Amino acid sequence: MTTLPQAAGAPACLKIMVIDDSNTIRRSAEIFLTQAGYQVVLAEDGFDALAKIADHHPALIFCDILMPRLDGYQTCALIKASARFHATPVLMLSSKDGLFDRARGAMVGSAAYLTKPFSKDSLLAAVREHAVAAPSSGAPAGVAE
Repeated sequence: MTTLPQAAGAPACLKIMVIDDSNTIRRSAEIFLTQAGYQVVLAEDGFDALAKIADHHPALIFCDILMPRLDGYQTCALIKASARFHATPVLMLSSKDGLFDRARGAMVGSAAYLTKPFSKDSLLAAVREHAVAAPSSGAPAGVAE
């Protein structure tokens, strides 16, 4: 996990998880988000993400669709089925931009759909639009308990 000093406008201690099997995509997102003052948790696939989500309590999750073992639709559905994390916004990441793909993401509970390759501006705009600093078990979102 990477932590940098908070940038102006970035909520303190807001954690964002990025789930993608591409090291390039994970690294790009990590750079963009840490430069903006967010804490970043990286996961290589859905299983890795599910193992880390309970420990890190991300306030927002970016999830690739096409991944080995557990795809993004399945990962999103499992997160949304969790009583503890059902309110956590999940934004789908994909190079596929079809109506069917977007509809399927919405059906499993994703809050939005971001097309790859994404720009720093589009990634940060999605965070500003969907990140919710709501309390989680008495602690602010993104703050480890």
